[in-house]
Amino acid sequence: MFSGQLALTSVSIFLGCALYMTLVEQSARLTLDDQALVREWKPSDHRGFPLLAVLALVGGVLGLLAFFTSGDIRWMAGALVVMMSWPYWFVVMTPLTARLLSTAPGVETRQLIRYWGLMEAGLCALGAISVAIFLWALSGT
Repeated sequence: MFSGQLALTSVSIFLGCALYMTLVEQSARLTLDDQALVREWKPSDHRGFPLLAVLALVGGVLGLLAFFTSGDIRWMAGALVVMMSWPYWFVVMTPLTARLLSTAPGVETRQLIRYWGLMEAGLCALGAISVAIFLWALSGT
């Protein structure tokens, strides 16, 4: 069940990164003035998306591999949950990101970045659910 352990590892890293971005980076950036807030958010967003996307893909593929080798449906469920981060990102986060990139720094931008951080918590939820399912599958009960 090595693929299952690797899937759990990948999704746990995904969850850790999403939590860091949501709780630590977001809190720190909101203390900045409007100009610095936007300057910090842009490169952070461009680095965070590929990182989370790759971790979700790797965890999902490994979870599916664990499902195909074990026949345990929980591996598929956990894989599908973490891979839901892709459509979530494109349906929820991408339009918000595009709107943020097109606005000038100011009160509206600060409010949008605050809202963006709340929406990013959805990625944390998907990661936490997937980790819980994978742990359940590894427990064998």
